[in-house]
Amino acid sequence: MADGESQHKAVVDRSEGFGERLLGVLLDRAHEMPPQLIAPLVAEEVARVGGRDVSILLQDYGQVLLVPLPGRGLVVGESELIAESHAGQAFLRATAIEVAQADGVRMYLPLLDGSDQVGVMVLTLDAVDDDDRRLLRRLAGLVADILVTKHSYTDQFFLARRCEPMSVAAEIQWSLLPPVAMSVPQVAVAGILEPAYNIAGDSFDYALNDSILHVAIVDAMGHGLDAATMATVAVGAYRHARRADTGLAETYAFMDRAIAEQFGPDHFVTAQMMRLNIATGHLQWVNAGHPASLLIRDHQVVGQLDSPTTLPVGFGGEQPRVSERMLQRGDRVLCFTDGVIEEHETGKEQFGVEQLIHWVNHMEHTEKGVRAVVRALSHALKRERGGTTSDDATLFLIEWRAGAADHLAVLD
Repeated sequence: MADGESQHKAVVDRSEGFGERLLGVLLDRAHEMPPQLIAPLVAEEVARVGGRDVSILLQDYGQVLLVPLPGRGLVVGESELIAESHAGQAFLRATAIEVAQADGVRMYLPLLDGSDQVGVMVLTLDAVDDDDRRLLRRLAGLVADILVTKHSYTDQFFLARRCEPMSVAAEIQWSLLPPVAMSVPQVAVAGILEPAYNIAGDSFDYALNDSILHVAIVDAMGHGLDAATMATVAVGAYRHARRADTGLAETYAFMDRAIAEQFGPDHFVTAQMMRLNIATGHLQWVNAGHPASLLIRDHQVVGQLDSPTTLPVGFGGEQPRVSERMLQRGDRVLCFTDGVIEEHETGKEQFGVEQLIHWVNHMEHTEKGVRAVVRALSHALKRERGGTTSDDATLFLIEWRAGAADHLAVLD
């Protein structure tokens, strides 16, 4: 070993500090920890920093409430409205909120799994300094990762998030979905399903593979379990074709055959498949009987992404033409299913594209971030339709940010 390398190794302090020990205990024990023991260990970890009155709040499936996770050592209070609470602000903005109280400072820390907000961790400290903020931010990140990992083999977190009875079809759809939001420096996406606890034929899927964002949104005919089954086959066929690196036209053909062979000639699924190069902004898409997406620029709808369409998946349509568009930095693309625009207002005409555009423009100027926009938009549309929906109504919003992410792989 060279003298320089030997001297460098000698001066690196590898001893365990307070912060490393605090996070390390949680990380070391997480591998074998049963889900029900996460709560008491998190409460103990927070206590070591001087915190108390710890709550973990998870988003419900309707994206309306943050609901408390029960567990030994946690404070289990009332659910909090995302739109009207400090916890909701932390959740939607993905940033910590501090509120001064008579007995100290109440901290609301977003629980981020990657960039998808899982929920919020809440605690009280007598006083807060930058060391506390840094350590608690990292603790919250680790807690989020553990919650997501443990979610795969317990019903505990699912049951906490479920605020209404859920249909079998909705159970199937939620088990199929990717995280409802993702954000990286070059692109962000967010989706929402309505009615959340009774969704059937609508679904969406996405994957970020190197510099290509793959997106699909589908709407299976009918309602209930039959529609959920068709949507499951359509998304499964889409994923299979995507992972085989087939083109968009070939992906359509593969999905078409899968639906036709499984369900026969009288069943279909409308679909739209997209590919966005997040380095260049080059967008490609294929439309199979789906409503045209909206292009949003400078927080205003500038038009629809009109394109040739082919028959819905399952009807054996001709090979679709792949449409293309170059996006500008900051552009957003809103995909939606026909349930959004074909629903009738109470005693009135269909909701329609023009009303959708009106509400998109309103929300683009009042909300920040794709997750906040798509959530507020879906809830506003539901209110305008009288608070109910007779068909699935799904929104999926994409924002192209350009830029690069290589700096995230470099240690300071």
